[in-house]
Amino acid sequence: MKLNVKKILKEILVFAVMLFLISNILSYLRSPELTSSRLPTIEAMLVDGTVFSSREREGKPLVVHFWATWCPVCRAEASNIEAISEEYEVLTIAVNSGSDDTLRSYLSENGYRFRVLNDRAGEWAGRFHVEVFPTTLIFDSKGELRFTEVGYTTTLGLKGRLGVLK
Repeated sequence: MKLNVKKILKEILVFAVMLFLISNILSYLRSPELTSSRLPTIEAMLVDGTVFSSREREGKPLVVHFWATWCPVCRAEASNIEAISEEYEVLTIAVNSGSDDTLRSYLSENGYRFRVLNDRAGEWAGRFHVEVFPTTLIFDSKGELRFTEVGYTTTLGLKGRLGVLK
């Protein structure tokens, strides 16, 4: 039996394209329906004791990332968020993930330094109409929503989206 490498590569390419299309359609269907495309004012105490103010971030793109410690996809994606947070403005919102101490322990155990707002009761998720985790929103330097991603996203994908906004 002779292997046809060209045919196998074609099948792999077709599968990859179909997977890409299906994942983008699902992401679109599951994305939150925001009442406004403007970044709402966020003034909140973070788990590290600092205060986050969206007003202080004006003039820069902002990534707002909703996640949870109990979400396996969120755990798999966390290193991507960490990498992005080293170069860009990122606010992560941990939904229904326990106390500040629990979150600090989680961050420390995994070596993460990204900013975390503890959304114990899902209030912030409700304000943004986020029901699926992880959900990533990218606002441009003027506070306008430019990209929404539901589910896993890569560091390269995030950098590509943010690079467009520079």
